[in-house]
Amino acid sequence: MEAATRVEVRRGKNESSSALIRRFSRRAQGLGIVREMRDRRYFKRYKSKNVEHKRALANAVKRARYNALVKLGKIDPAARTRRGAKR
Repeated sequence: MEAATRVEVRRGKNESSSALIRRFSRRAQGLGIVREMRDRRYFKRYKSKNVEHKRALANAVKRARYNALVKLGKIDPAARTRRGAKR
C-alpha cells in the first residue's frame, strides 16, 4: 500500500456540520483520494506470465481437439449454443 494522505479539517466558529463535511469532501476530492479509492474498489490481481502461458497452452490444446472433431464430422459447429441456453 502506498503512503497514506492525511486530510484534516477543523470546524469554524459558526460552521454547520454539513458545511464541514462538504469542505472535507472537496479537500479529499482535490487531493485525488476519492478517485484513488474508486480505482482500488475493484482491483484485479494480474496473473503471472507462467500461469497465463499454461492457460494459453491448455486453450490451444482444447481448440486443436475441437477443430479435429469438427473435421471428422463428430461436432457440428453451427449447432453450438451457450452453456445453459435453451434450444
